[in-house]
Amino acid sequence: MMNDANATEILARLKPRDRKLFVSRLSTVEQQEFLYRWPFWARPEQLPPDGDWSIWLIMAGRGFGKTRAGAEWVRHIAEGDGSARFALVGANYAETRTVMVEGESGLLLIAPPKQRPVWEPSLKRLTWNNGAQAHLYSAAEPEGLRGPQHSHGCGPGAQGVVPQRSPDPYRLFDSSDRAGDRN
Repeated sequence: MMNDANATEILARLKPRDRKLFVSRLSTVEQQEFLYRWPFWARPEQLPPDGDWSIWLIMAGRGFGKTRAGAEWVRHIAEGDGSARFALVGANYAETRTVMVEGESGLLLIAPPKQRPVWEPSLKRLTWNNGAQAHLYSAAEPEGLRGPQHSHGCGPGAQGVVPQRSPDPYRLFDSSDRAGDRN
């Protein structure tokens, strides 16, 4: 069975003129979709692990693509589950906004234009067409996480990624903050 990893290897082995020919034979719509197909472009270690897991930690250095991997995970879940509610947590609100939302690997730039979430800076909220939402928080103000219910969480650096449906991920959220099990 052909998967994105196999296709990537095959395309990489082609001569430049053959790659160009391949891309030229794609329709304009297919070319645009190809650009935003993360599983094709990602290295295997940038993709979420298989199986039932409750914490996905990417421990890697600068330039690994941790922000992009986390943003693509959020995008994948958000586009597939309109009930998803994310807590995007950074050291402070400005960092969360400039890196996770507006940055070169942020949620606004990684999605195809027609699938990008609506960014409401005054509400610190991203909303996808299907209703999924992500709210931005500052680790400097942990009380801000009290009250809202979240099904998923994501944070840069040492916070890692707090994955879906986790019963007690890093104790980042208190039990009253989670929306519950959405199996």
